[in-house]
Amino acid sequence: MAAGALLSGCGLKSIPESGSAQHSKGLSFEYVGDSGEDETINQMLVISNHTMGAVVPTLSFRAIDKNDHVLPQVEVSTVFGSDRGTLVASEGDGYDILRFTGPGQHDVTDVEVTVQSVETARFLGGSAVVTTQALDSQGRDVERFERFSKVRLTNEDDAPAMVRVAYIVWDQPAEGDTQQATEVTPVGDLVMVPPQGTAVVDVTGAAAAAVARNSRGPAVSIKAYPSQ
Repeated sequence: MAAGALLSGCGLKSIPESGSAQHSKGLSFEYVGDSGEDETINQMLVISNHTMGAVVPTLSFRAIDKNDHVLPQVEVSTVFGSDRGTLVASEGDGYDILRFTGPGQHDVTDVEVTVQSVETARFLGGSAVVTTQALDSQGRDVERFERFSKVRLTNEDDAPAMVRVAYIVWDQPAEGDTQQATEVTPVGDLVMVPPQGTAVVDVTGAAAAAVARNSRGPAVSIKAYPSQ
């Protein structure tokens, strides 16, 4: 039976043993609604993997308000898929981004996490952050706010990285509210970025339509995240 742990922004708490005991007791989490620093992601779930290898958790969440009460009408989902088993948690610290929808979504100050399962990752790649750069059709660097045709991925680690890419559109929150991802579109599929190397992903289909629709408009990000 899976067990949950209440997470607060003031520090990490290890989760109780649950579904896959050999891994789950080596994971801990921290919810950071707003770091207080400019140009940082809101509604972030920091996932710390204290085990000796990369794992794939499947998590579920309940939203909590400032009085430690559950907000039953708020649905919690993720950008990178830690609730769907698509995010790989490498050794050390990684993160996902939470999305809140439903009545009370602006009252969330914390989350309760339940580990439904944990599996060993199929691809044991590097743990370094893979960076992204938007490119035009000629392969030249452009701003992510422009209309772009490709994304260059750069891996500075000494091991290959298996990643997926997400094009994220953000809202413009009222003062005091956290910024939320309102639209998330996959760019390409799973891609291997070689050690100390780069890979280029074409922007096609739904991703191309999303870029065309949102270029020169709202705040956007292009994020690569470890996956399988």
